[in-house]
Amino acid sequence: MVSGQEKTSAPALAMKELTGGYSRRRPVLHGVSMTLHSGELLGLIGLNGAGKSTAIKHILGLMVAHSGEVRVAGATLEENRELYRSSIAYVPEQPSLFPNLTVKEHLHWTALAYGLDREAAEKRAEELATTFRMTEAMKALPDTLSKGMKQKVMLMNALLVRPALLIIDEPFLGLDPLAIRGLVAALDEARDEGTAILLSSHILPALERKANRLVVLHKGRLIAEGTPKEVKAAAGCTGPEATLDDAFEALVEAAEGGRKGE
Repeated sequence: MVSGQEKTSAPALAMKELTGGYSRRRPVLHGVSMTLHSGELLGLIGLNGAGKSTAIKHILGLMVAHSGEVRVAGATLEENRELYRSSIAYVPEQPSLFPNLTVKEHLHWTALAYGLDREAAEKRAEELATTFRMTEAMKALPDTLSKGMKQKVMLMNALLVRPALLIIDEPFLGLDPLAIRGLVAALDEARDEGTAILLSSHILPALERKANRLVVLHKGRLIAEGTPKEVKAAAGCTGPEATLDDAFEALVEAAEGGRKGE
């Protein structure tokens, strides 16, 4: 298996002018572009229905673009399926685990699927269990775990891989404060090791603190991009007290033609 961390000068993710969705007659995304480099965290922001999940599905290769393209680690899915697939790890909003595998067995299965060195993977799994306070739950089955603990298992499996591109959808939902702190530390470590992270979240203060850059979608179109500071400036929110929440509200209102009645 080709390693997802294979050295390449190409961006971890390059989406170029992508138009796509479930129907060619009514596309969800309209000419969306985004680029994500090794070691960066790109925040994906938008209201419900803005096209965030559709964009993620296109990146994962679950949907075929109407036009434009997606490259992961320099390759499209058609050019190099093995490299493309092995370069991505994905954590969905809703945990999805095998009911008959323990937490430890999930990690072992992931290591086998990605062709990881067994000894190194076992050591890494132990470290992740400590980070997420899951050491005592390693022999537990999913049905005995809370939703937050199931989410931790998903995150542990993704971080075990050390992929070129890590995609996480709403990672903070269901996590307790200590788990959130552990997640942030684990993501910082992954970035230091070269993993590029695409993080979709409604928790904007976290993205304002941690994201290198942001992409803001509204009704399937890109309405702002750049560093948190640049996005706030684009929204006209430049004061010392201005927040990313303020900027997002202003951008959406501008995209919709201003407040009703004004």
